[in-house]
Amino acid sequence: MVRSTPQKQIDEMYFPIRAYLYVPDGGFGGIWEPLHAWLDEHIGRPNYAWHGGGSSRGRDQVALYFRTAEALAGFTAAWPTLQLADRVGDPSYTSPHVVRAPGSGRDDQVCHLYNQRRTVDEVKRNFDGQVMTVRVGNLEPGEVYPNSPGPIIRHNAGGGLELVYARWGMPSHPGNLKTQRDPGVYNVRNLRSSHWQRWLGPARRCLVPVTSFAETRGPGRGNQWFAPGDPDLPMYFAGIETRGWRSVRRVKDGETEDDLYAFLTCSPSAEVKLTNPDSMPVILTKPSEWEMWMSAPLEMVTALQRPLPDGTLRAIDGPI
Repeated sequence: MVRSTPQKQIDEMYFPIRAYLYVPDGGFGGIWEPLHAWLDEHIGRPNYAWHGGGSSRGRDQVALYFRTAEALAGFTAAWPTLQLADRVGDPSYTSPHVVRAPGSGRDDQVCHLYNQRRTVDEVKRNFDGQVMTVRVGNLEPGEVYPNSPGPIIRHNAGGGLELVYARWGMPSHPGNLKTQRDPGVYNVRNLRSSHWQRWLGPARRCLVPVTSFAETRGPGRGNQWFAPGDPDLPMYFAGIETRGWRSVRRVKDGETEDDLYAFLTCSPSAEVKLTNPDSMPVILTKPSEWEMWMSAPLEMVTALQRPLPDGTLRAIDGPI
């Protein structure tokens, strides 16, 4: 359906939350009528709009517009077999509410070190019931520094998840580079930046396993480490990733082709604020949060860019 300019302006004003869905193989068929009946009953006919969504990767799409993120969340929960299409970064993706995130005017270079001691079996247990391909061998434990490899969970080509190594540090904005070398950006705060929009869709989100992380106390004062107060609480940074990126990370290596990742930051919780009054990593601890981060439209997941509740973390002397 081609919309007139006035209709498009009305949709974007009154239906700011949107999702693109792939048309199922064979079309909507028998679910077309129950789908619209569900929308009418649970969302209300004045509270959603349905339009053609073009095509991507050779597959047709439809676009559903809602008044609220809660309505979209209810729809995706009720119709889990409908596959969301990743359209963030597409020039037509112009939702006025695409990002409403705290502290989104800048990026950070704060969390410069973290530790990862989870085993492959632990990670797979966290994602029980989901198909996960493991490409990291035995998953060596240890500290992870910028520009070094760390394990991440990302989407694979088959629609499942895979555990792989990637290099910590997403591409810098070209305007910020003073030489050919790109040191990478390892903490992402400014989700409004057009530089990050191409990697904020579900297909390029990832989860980064972590057991403790460090914040610097200041020049010459070393690091303060943080870990969960509950030692059994699983923690994952909310990350983004890109693959096959060519750049000069180290002058001595010349240009290399790398899979890269970074993770989001936010305002700090009470424990972290004593060391860093500005920022901490975005940490997800619940299966529902992991699933939302890896699959939900951007308008829904920006709510996850927030600190852990006060009392969740504790300050420790060193990495665990």
